[in-house]
Amino acid sequence: MLPLRSDDHSSLPMLDLTVSPPDLWQRIRNGFGMPDLDDKRVINQQAWYLNRPGTLKIIFERSRRYLYHIVTELEKRGMPTELALLPMVESAFNPLAYSPARALGLWQFIPATGRRYDLNQNAWVDDRRDIIASTQAALDYLQTIYEMHGDWQLALASYNWGENAVARAVTKNKAKNLPTDYASLSMPNETRYYVPKLQAFKNIIAQPALFGISMEPLPNEPYFGTVHISDDVDIALAARLAEIPLAEFIALNPAYHRPVILGTNSSPLVFPVNHVQTFLENLERHEAADKPLTSWTTYTLKPKEKLESVATRFHITLAKLKQLNGITPRTKVRPGFALLVPGAGASAEMLAALLPKAPDPSKRKTKTRHKKKKTR
Repeated sequence: MLPLRSDDHSSLPMLDLTVSPPDLWQRIRNGFGMPDLDDKRVINQQAWYLNRPGTLKIIFERSRRYLYHIVTELEKRGMPTELALLPMVESAFNPLAYSPARALGLWQFIPATGRRYDLNQNAWVDDRRDIIASTQAALDYLQTIYEMHGDWQLALASYNWGENAVARAVTKNKAKNLPTDYASLSMPNETRYYVPKLQAFKNIIAQPALFGISMEPLPNEPYFGTVHISDDVDIALAARLAEIPLAEFIALNPAYHRPVILGTNSSPLVFPVNHVQTFLENLERHEAADKPLTSWTTYTLKPKEKLESVATRFHITLAKLKQLNGITPRTKVRPGFALLVPGAGASAEMLAALLPKAPDPSKRKTKTRHKKKKTR
């Protein structure tokens, strides 16, 4: 429960919003600041989610890793905390989510907008998946489009449809002397249902008991901490030094789609907060014993040599060799091409199964649920 304070001028207890509650869900509720949308689509979306309690449970469980960081960043900017729920709509809080429109990560950035907000996308890393970098970019973008429209619902419509498309819809209504609020604009169905989806999550989280939903308390404390490294390190080794499962490491560091993290990468490694010191101590012992930080090596493709023969030589399948090197149908593999291959102790099989796949630029969107291309 929230701490209470008494008021000399009233016998009623009052909420003290200067004291942060122990439950992060309550902290989020306290920061709600956007106008509510009263629309039948909200009721329809609520019913859709409430009829799928298993889906809600998965989304809430996934969010545990990321919400504290997102809420903290929102509060630093004075932004409403409903926005922390936006990844529920965008990606169901799956950092590996990849849409047919080539949108990626918790916040579902398409390549162009990712580059616009300085999210690196290369053969080693895609910062659209990076928890810290993508959150900063998403909040920067949301601030920009809010300042453009002066309305959070129009800002959210812009996040889904594109700020220029929303601006044109507003201009069109102004020319006809029609209202220019979210509910009055003509827009694609995907955008029409976008704010109702967020409102549905907001309503459920605001009053879970009213909807018969049981929400486990979420500790109002950091889930993760960060460590900057200057040397290349194997993903599998980093997880082992932190004494966490590989799947947990990838969930917190989903931007990396190759088995080695480069020391030149500007983003820090992310670990559960109570494993940061474990990683640092084990790393110090590992280096003191003069052990290598990577068990992978670079192999240069020879003239007339095929990828199949390289895969056989290093005892992995062709598919895994391609995945570990981010090779897609559009990749030009010629003699002299540098391949990352496993050395002694490299966990190639397990890594190939667990590593996020590099986005394949050869795959273009065919159709989506609402047949509308994402513009973000």
